[in-house]
Amino acid sequence: MVAWAIDLEDDLPPEAFAAALAGLPGMGPARLAAVLDVASPVAAWTRARRGEPWREPAVVAALGPSASVIVDGWRAAAAAVHVDRVWRRLVEAGVGVALRGGAGYPPALVDDIEAPALLFHLGDPEIIHGPRVAVVGTRRCTSTGSGVAFELGRDLSGEGISVVSGLASGIDAAAHRGALAAAAAPPIGVVGSGLDIVYPTSQADLWQAVISHGVLLAEAPLGARPERWRFPARNRIIAALSDLVVVVESHASGGSFHTVDEADRRAIDVLAVPGSVRNVAAVGVNALLAEGRAPVRDVDDVLVALGLASENRSRERPETRVAPTDADQRVLDAMGWQPVALDQLALRTGLVLAELAAALDRLHTTGWIAQHGGWYERIAADIPRGLT
Repeated sequence: MVAWAIDLEDDLPPEAFAAALAGLPGMGPARLAAVLDVASPVAAWTRARRGEPWREPAVVAALGPSASVIVDGWRAAAAAVHVDRVWRRLVEAGVGVALRGGAGYPPALVDDIEAPALLFHLGDPEIIHGPRVAVVGTRRCTSTGSGVAFELGRDLSGEGISVVSGLASGIDAAAHRGALAAAAAPPIGVVGSGLDIVYPTSQADLWQAVISHGVLLAEAPLGARPERWRFPARNRIIAALSDLVVVVESHASGGSFHTVDEADRRAIDVLAVPGSVRNVAAVGVNALLAEGRAPVRDVDDVLVALGLASENRSRERPETRVAPTDADQRVLDAMGWQPVALDQLALRTGLVLAELAAALDRLHTTGWIAQHGGWYERIAADIPRGLT
């Protein structure tokens, strides 16, 4: 049986052995990169299966003080792995595997300071070319932030710019839904789990849409759970793939700042959408602006930062929503940009409750406001549209 498996492995591509290596316990991105820098995937797998010690300085450094324990763990785990079965599972799932510099590997990552040694992908990796902008932010965003991210993703895609995000709930998902609504530039998603483990599970439809119209990338092998450490690692790939990073909403700390830090390491500009000083979800973006980051009011500000703006362009674009009536605009003006209760709106507008309720229903139906319990919040701007 073992001899049969070895014979089958002789006919497998190097990507199969690299994928098997990626699934070994304790084999994170840094260790895999170090191992594959000094040995071919086949040779590295053979050494791991035999439990041979690694004496190359880069691998020793990556393994750390527990090197012998890790190597023993690789040997024990590899003994139960048939590389041909690993490869068959990938093929049956339609998952592509790209070694650094090989077919399907994004050219933008080849010379990165922490280039992934291996990437798994669903969709077409060849779409990763042309301008790309990461749109990131908090999972716990406001309706306004979600609306801004949607519009920004839509308008960027409409301008031929691919949106990059981690497909997390909140800002990331809204930006990609906007990009998909434009049906223009292909979307790019980078996730922190195996491509067969949708996280969060509520994003399954979004994952599939991105796969169908663009590409979904992962550094983790099939079956890898969304462990906490994988997300900062994922964020470095998001930054490295992007020409620019835009933060829409962010709390004082969080995953968005990992992406900002990774962008800074690569001298990639970071822009931020201003938020209300009363909005806790905007504390982080306002801090970025206070540092001197450029503000984003709409897609034109991003185009300027990318060097793609034209002097003949106008900031005034037609709004895709149905324009509010004069009476409904009066309610919007009274609402402002903070959540407001029905009785407060009644006082501000002077409308009787029946008239006010009808106006709110129309504004909600046409996408101008969101309702949460007894609170109403504006999520779209006037015509001409800005993002805040």
